[in-house]
Amino acid sequence: MNHAVLYVRDARSHAQFYQELLDFELVIEDPGGNFAFLRAPLSQNHHDIAFFTIGSQAGTSQAGKQTVGMYHLAWEVPTLEDLEKMRDKLAGAGALIGASDHGCNKSLYAHDPDGLEFEVMWLVPPEHWGDEENKAIIRPLDIAAERTRFEAALSSSQS
Repeated sequence: MNHAVLYVRDARSHAQFYQELLDFELVIEDPGGNFAFLRAPLSQNHHDIAFFTIGSQAGTSQAGKQTVGMYHLAWEVPTLEDLEKMRDKLAGAGALIGASDHGCNKSLYAHDPDGLEFEVMWLVPPEHWGDEENKAIIRPLDIAAERTRFEAALSSSQS
């Protein structure tokens, strides 16, 4: 995937949210607040997400409840330590709504200013997927335990 574009109530508030909580970089912003384009940390893309303002009168998304639509976007972080830091930032902002261990990835779930869900995840290195590669797994996430497990596994595989 190259980038996503979302219609939101206020592009400026979304840009601020993504910059402050997810460390995205503002690329372009319309002076009138009509749109904002942002780049994810470590991305080589021109932009990874764009927001277009449609106004405060916009209703709540009914995707997955009463209409078809996208469930969420996922943003990858490079380490479990980064995932742990992101958990604390999202929780501190009142945006965190859940955390799951999916076997091959460790995931946090949060809501943006319009209540749209997004995921922040760490991808387990493929050589550690094992038999979980072909399973749909949802377990409680214990980041501290996963850090202990994977720091030992990753350091031994790099030796």
